[in-house]
Amino acid sequence: MKVETFLPDDYQPAEDEPFMNERQLEYFRRKLLSWKNDLLADTRDTIEGLQDSTRNIPDVADRASEETDRALELRTRDRQRKLVAKIDSALRRIDEGEYGYCEVTGEPISLKRLDARPIATMSLEAQERHERREKVHRDD
Repeated sequence: MKVETFLPDDYQPAEDEPFMNERQLEYFRRKLLSWKNDLLADTRDTIEGLQDSTRNIPDVADRASEETDRALELRTRDRQRKLVAKIDSALRRIDEGEYGYCEVTGEPISLKRLDARPIATMSLEAQERHERREKVHRDD
């Protein structure tokens, strides 16, 4: 059984401590879990809202507007579902000891990048190269 790591409420990962030590890993684990819980709560609210708003609207324009709103909401939820999968993948990488390292170069991903985007799998440089290559191939 894993012992919970003590983490002060004001803790921020710092460059001057060992990379991906227990405190940093716990910080990112909590950040990811909090984000995931927020997304899942939003999903539950959407499902409840869609179930409650199922009604027959006689005006065609109003019905079309409501259907558009529903489609947009469902598209947003689908994006969030994919985001939850990425969060789960990041949590798995934490458990496997691979979190925080670029999947392309193996180099550490900067703490600032991970703090801003905790699901990042590539260093900023590798991500930029990837996007440049993707843009070149897309233009073909």
